Amino acid sequence: MYTAFNKMCDKVSDAILDAFLAIDQNAKVVCNTVIHQDTILVFGEVVSTAEVNYSEIIQNTIMRIGYQGFDINNFTVEMNQATPGVVQALEQGREEDDIGAEDQGSMFGYATDETEELMPLTLTLSHKLNAQVADLRRNGGLPWARPYSTAMVTVEYRNDNGACLPLRVHTIVISVEHDEQVQLEQFRQDLMEQVIQVVVPSRYLDDSTIYHLQPVRGFSHQRPQDGVGMTGRQIIVDTYGGWGSHGGGAFSGNDYTNIHRSAAYAARWIAKSLVHARLCRRVEVQVAYATGLANPVSINANSFGTSQVSDAELKRIIERNFDLRPGQIVRDLNLRNPIYERTACYGHFGKPEYLWEQPRQLTI
Repeated sequence: MYTAFNKMCDKVSDAILDAFLAIDQNAKVVCNTVIHQDTILVFGEVVSTAEVNYSEIIQNTIMRIGYQGFDINNFTVEMNQATPGVVQALEQGREEDDIGAEDQGSMFGYATDETEELMPLTLTLSHKLNAQVADLRRNGGLPWARPYSTAMVTVEYRNDNGACLPLRVHTIVISVEHDEQVQLEQFRQDLMEQVIQVVVPSRYLDDSTIYHLQPVRGFSHQRPQDGVGMTGRQIIVDTYGGWGSHGGGAFSGNDYTNIHRSAAYAARWIAKSLVHARLCRRVEVQVAYATGLANPVSINANSFGTSQVSDAELKRIIERNFDLRPGQIVRDLNLRNPIYERTACYGHFGKPEYLWEQPRQLTI
């Protein structure tokens, strides 16, 4: 786990969402989680016939993260059974494909050919470093490690006619919560040999690469009781790590009717499909919606000069191949399924099991 307290809140919110969807695929859920000192507060609204055990979900989620000693009994749940409201008004008398967006806004998707995942190398390596630390902690490879870790990777690039060509890793920063007995020398050796050298391809490392491994001492025994966290505060980590644009809406705790979540997934699907088809090497896709309207009010593509066709032609290809009405997005990407908790850790994009990461064959 990383950026622990905020991401813990994301995990709890999405675990609750999944619990509702596992019983009622038509559930409408807005779930927020706050951790402050020794208290967990879960609040929001739900429209569903399902009943879930909040205490069990919260406890199991936090234990899976690795915090065994947290007092799970000190929590408050204020999940109100809401009136259907806007969503029902949008759905009433309409076929699923014609249901309008429940909010307005612009959403963005991004893809780049610099990694196998078609994601930015900086973010991909950061996620993989954190994941390796967590795996080693769980299997005993890093016996001194605790659940909270952070990683950041700086990469030196060359502008290759608009595409991003990684040349080398400039700097790696890793901090890991640890027990008090581990010596700094052992700590850094373990991170270098078992984490960095395993995760980062050797071609990107050289004698000039800078390593900041535990730059601040005293990072031990961080507990949920010691920090503050809230759902939806890591939206850049969740998406592209600062590459591309972001519409501003958070994902976790929101069901598929939240256009900020579902359309962001669709925009990533489009962007990855365009790069996978070699129509461009790098692209940002933008879609915008107005409340109550099913069709987007705007679709745009920016290939950063990496395409053999114009951005206007890329837009036409998008319109020919993707139905971006909210109801169709939900169907195409199976967004009624309980698939969300895993997205709350190591990013929502770049994980091949999700349908928005499986490129569509395009009709050009």
